[in-house]
Amino acid sequence: MHFSIPETESRSGDSGGSAYVLRKEYGANVLPAFPPKKLFSLTPAEVEQRREQLEKYMQAVRQDPLLGSSETFNSFLRRAQQETQQVPTEEVSLEVLLSNGQKVLVNVLTSDQTEDVLEAVAAKLDLPDDLIGYFSLFLVREKEDGAFSFVRKLQEFELPYVSVSSLRSQEYKIVLRKSYWDSAYDDDVMENRVGLNLLYAQTVSDIERGWILVTKEQHRQLKSLQEKVSKKEFLRLAQTLRHYGYLRFDACVADFPEKDCPVVVSAGNSELSLQLRLPGQQLREGSFRVTRMRCWRVTSSVPLPSGGTSSPGRGRGEVRLELAFEYLMSKDRLQWVTITSPQAIMMSICLQSMVDELMVKKSGGSIRKMLRRRVGGTLRRSDSQQAVKSPPLLESPDATRESMVKLSSKLSAVSLRGIGSPSTDASASDVHGNFAFEGIGDEDL
Repeated sequence: MHFSIPETESRSGDSGGSAYVLRKEYGANVLPAFPPKKLFSLTPAEVEQRREQLEKYMQAVRQDPLLGSSETFNSFLRRAQQETQQVPTEEVSLEVLLSNGQKVLVNVLTSDQTEDVLEAVAAKLDLPDDLIGYFSLFLVREKEDGAFSFVRKLQEFELPYVSVSSLRSQEYKIVLRKSYWDSAYDDDVMENRVGLNLLYAQTVSDIERGWILVTKEQHRQLKSLQEKVSKKEFLRLAQTLRHYGYLRFDACVADFPEKDCPVVVSAGNSELSLQLRLPGQQLREGSFRVTRMRCWRVTSSVPLPSGGTSSPGRGRGEVRLELAFEYLMSKDRLQWVTITSPQAIMMSICLQSMVDELMVKKSGGSIRKMLRRRVGGTLRRSDSQQAVKSPPLLESPDATRESMVKLSSKLSAVSLRGIGSPSTDASASDVHGNFAFEGIGDEDL
């Protein structure tokens, strides 16, 4: 979240007061310390520092499932956004993009939260009420080449208009994308014409971006189905392809299989996939199943300069986020793996949502219930509905795109070095325990 921080605060009716209420309700051990405030006017540099502190506080607290379901907490964050940005409640036009770049303009209130905006987009597209929960809104940054870099999934407490406008840059957009990981749930969505078109547009876009791995022969078959306008058959074939439905992150660094290894991380199908190139070797891939992760945590650190002393004028870009998870490499061997990426928090949220989905499936529950919506909420149907445009035919495969080779059928066979327990000061409360963690034997790896 990005907030401009007012120069003065009081204990009641503001973010500091709400933090006090939350601490009283959930206990001091659940919540991290709220950023301290000053009584005097702040300099611009101090305002920016305070904004960063509050942003980190909110990101840290929002990862806690207990607090995530707290209406007190969500109300606190919704109010904080609007008040600190000094945005009056009024009707505005908000642009939401589909995966294929199609623009959907909806009329919303500046005070509308994510679910309100999602319902408005669904109404504009004529997506049925019971399918809204299968999709989510994401904040992305559009790169110079037109590709999207995912910043985060917009959470329930967010006010999408305030979130995107507060960034004050045209490169930030809001995108509609499916919110689940298991492709078996595609069947529910594909029963509806609009849902089918949304999945189809997203899949074509992912193939064009190179997110879904396709051979030349598979590409030929997909294009043939496109020409026949056989959308369901197209999706059935796409479901069999590697990385179908995955979310890809920007290039980053990991300590697997060796220290400072450049990787591209993708999340999907209950796993994190790391694509990497070892010296003198072709492009390879290693996969980490979420059910083999005992726990994970996100930490931030500020590397010291070569002199070993900190600088008061340190730039914001030097703050480093890391996702570290403890992975069951073999029956009796757990190993920490660390990914250093500005998108570490979103990776953590993806892991948590995959675990949530697995637990619902394991308990025999319904994803429709998991993707809950407000009780008594009504869908505001739009007077002027908009059709999902069919994407153009797939272009010829990129000749420079290499095929991927699995790093190993057994991760334990890979030479791992430089991977130890992360040297952080994170407390036990910063660690996300994984209820979907499964004990395994060597034959299962």
